[in-house]
Amino acid sequence: MKQNLFVIAGLAFALAGCSRHRERVEPPALPAASVQATTIENKSRVATEDVVGTVRAKLRATIEAKVSGKIEQMLVVPGQQVKVGDLLAVIDAREVQARYDQAVALRQQAEADLKRMTTLFEQQILSQAEFDNARARARVTLAGVTEAETMLGYTKVTAPFAGVITRKYADVGDLASPGKPLLDMEDSTGLRLEADVPEAVVGKLTLGDQLPVRISALEKELAGVVSEIAPAADPNSRTFLVKLDLPNMPGLRAGQFGRVAMPVGETRALRVPASAVVRRGQMEMVFIVSNGKAQLRLVKTGERIGDEVELVAGVSAGEQIVTAGAFGLMDGQPLTLKP
Repeated sequence: MKQNLFVIAGLAFALAGCSRHRERVEPPALPAASVQATTIENKSRVATEDVVGTVRAKLRATIEAKVSGKIEQMLVVPGQQVKVGDLLAVIDAREVQARYDQAVALRQQAEADLKRMTTLFEQQILSQAEFDNARARARVTLAGVTEAETMLGYTKVTAPFAGVITRKYADVGDLASPGKPLLDMEDSTGLRLEADVPEAVVGKLTLGDQLPVRISALEKELAGVVSEIAPAADPNSRTFLVKLDLPNMPGLRAGQFGRVAMPVGETRALRVPASAVVRRGQMEMVFIVSNGKAQLRLVKTGERIGDEVELVAGVSAGEQIVTAGAFGLMDGQPLTLKP
């Protein structure tokens, strides 16, 4: 029994010694980190509302025939680039050619008659009235040739501007007639976003305003310039058609889906440089300068405006926040502020 008591006393003494040893061990001091900091400010910004739209070409056209006839040649396909004046299609011109030949024959006859009449008039054999009639017939037949020549030119359908063929409605053997579309084409070098804007928002827009535009297929935000605002609303949707010119950039194409941020008012929020926010997994955090040390704060971010981000919760206005050197900091680490 006494032996057991000695064993227990020995164990208690050993544990007490270990406890005192642990109390004497202190964690190493964290080195001071050199950082930059700024004061958190409550800044105002324009509140926006996203409106969806579609990218379309500024210049687009539906190509139609001006004369009736069967299509002899269709020289383009969708996706093909064409230059202004390029031949797109040829229409059967036999009837128009016959009218042109007839007009040329009438002009030749009228010119020959006018030549004889001029000689007779100079010899004072022909009256002034007969000479004037002959001269008028010559002018009429000349106009007839010009008209027939113009109609003959309509049998060759050409590109009105440089662009790309986007759709083909007819092919060789089909009947072409005025008002019946043959092709669609557009100028892909000039694009704009067309959006239907609610009447509560359109009043805050003016021509020339620059608005941020996001295209789903592109990662970069674009600056759209308001170029047209419809003067009247659509009676069914009560929206106004607004067109914004877009800059040329690779990957931007007609038909793409986009969003434009329309101004709806003004709001205030705490904003800090985006470099101040440290993301670790799903957590967002910042470091506040408190008594010369880094104090970790979990935050909730809001909108990003340029190089700054809004902080919805976790900090207060007037506090100093680390903006450069936050990554790698630890809570409680001493700080040395750089100018």
